[in-house]
Amino acid sequence: MEQKIYLDHAATTYTKPEVLEEMLPYFTEKYGNPSSVHSFGRESRKALDLARDRVAKAINCDSSDIYFTGSGTESDNWAIKGVALANKKKGNHIITSSIEHHAVMHTCNQLEREGFIVTYLPVDKYGLVDPELVREAITDKTILITIMTANNEIGTIQPIKEIGAIAKEKKVLFHTDAVQAIGSIAVDVKEMNVDLLSLSAHKFYGPKGVGALYMRKGVKTQQMIHGGAQERNRRGGTENLPAIVGMGKAIELAVTDMPIRNARIQSLRDRLIDGIIPSVANTILNGHPTKRLPGNVNFSIEFIEGEALLLSLDLKGIAGSSGSACTSGSLDPSHVLLGIGLSHEIAHGSLRLTLGDQNTEEEVDYVLEVLPQVVQRLREMSPLFNQQEGGKTYV
Repeated sequence: MEQKIYLDHAATTYTKPEVLEEMLPYFTEKYGNPSSVHSFGRESRKALDLARDRVAKAINCDSSDIYFTGSGTESDNWAIKGVALANKKKGNHIITSSIEHHAVMHTCNQLEREGFIVTYLPVDKYGLVDPELVREAITDKTILITIMTANNEIGTIQPIKEIGAIAKEKKVLFHTDAVQAIGSIAVDVKEMNVDLLSLSAHKFYGPKGVGALYMRKGVKTQQMIHGGAQERNRRGGTENLPAIVGMGKAIELAVTDMPIRNARIQSLRDRLIDGIIPSVANTILNGHPTKRLPGNVNFSIEFIEGEALLLSLDLKGIAGSSGSACTSGSLDPSHVLLGIGLSHEIAHGSLRLTLGDQNTEEEVDYVLEVLPQVVQRLREMSPLFNQQEGGKTYV
């Protein structure tokens, strides 16, 4: 039987059977509109409220601070555009980092076209934002700081608590994109000092097409989707109830067994890293060596092209990525890898392997067996490799 190994959990996870089981009745049996006053509607409203309670409990906030959306991207857009447009009389300056997800980067780019000023803070070689640079960037026109909790490509975990404390001290609203972090690290909006936080169900074994935005009470934002009175008059549109139910169940499962699950995943991650470094020469581990998500492995491998590497691994039954799934069709190198100081040539040879609940030591060992062989074959065909080393074998 052909080996098939999924190592792209940062792009998406499968939906757990327990999650699907809880979702199914809301497609066929419990199909009432949550806004309806009859018994069908009340039954659906009860399920909606339970899901909201579960999400709120997972990140330590009041359920009334949770708003359901269609994705993490929508949550990011709502948080950033909503705050910017609602507070433009106070100022027009936004602070972010140079390695944010495109849901944040492109939203900030759009606001620049509308007259806002955006400061893109640099990061160090590990992808860390210096909180003091955040402090120095704040002006009397700053209305929002948006820094991701953990990077989706290189796995680096940011000092969100420290940045949040600065934002609070300076009375500037603080948003964090926690899409990649939920279920992998503890997330507590009060401890982190955040005013807005984005999350997405399909990153923690829930369904695709549903996200949420935490908005602290009193935060002034402009509505993005106009229509009915859903989500307490702040986001129109009939709720995607089956998906929301699934999100609630998925996040409950994700935080319940997180320490034990992630200890195992981190052990597999370290096994991968420790095996790749000695067996594949001229590789660079991207991201912080310890302040990183438990399942994230990201290497730049010199003298090869990332897409060729992915296709070769896929032929061997190994599914990985070269960066964010949202940019997989782009020919440009990762802005994250360029942001941590890699050259265009080296950034093009990146490999991201992200582990999940079902991965095993045997699968990791198979990757460690196959990867050096694939890299050697690709390097032997590479003119860059031959020019650099006269055709000498690296592996």
